[in-house]
Amino acid sequence: MSALEQSLNGQEIEVAAKARRRRFTVEYKRKIIREADACKTPGAIGALLRREGLYSSHLTTWRAARERGELAGSTPKKRGPAARVVDPRDRRIADLEREATRWRKRAERAEALVEVQKKVAALLGTPLNTEPS
Repeated sequence: MSALEQSLNGQEIEVAAKARRRRFTVEYKRKIIREADACKTPGAIGALLRREGLYSSHLTTWRAARERGELAGSTPKKRGPAARVVDPRDRRIADLEREATRWRKRAERAEALVEVQKKVAALLGTPLNTEPS
């Protein structure tokens, strides 16, 4: 029997598939902050943090959030980028720019086609009947 098997006494090791980050509710954060503020004796806050399995940084972050007013509401702050309000004028400008680009490319192709026709006519020796516009 290996040393590992002897130390486990035949027990299986249970391993979580993937570690998950802890999430704390607003009510829980408020409760812990109230309890920490009520602690008067030396070492009481440390005992509270050990009992709850928290770090002092949790307490610091939650107190700062309380000062900013983020713990006052019952709904958590929405995460992610703020929704952009699209101005209809901006959409119209983008449409017009796309249309202008499309017409510009079409005009360039037409000019290139006329140039090719002129070169073909010059090679074949046939005059082009160009009308002034």
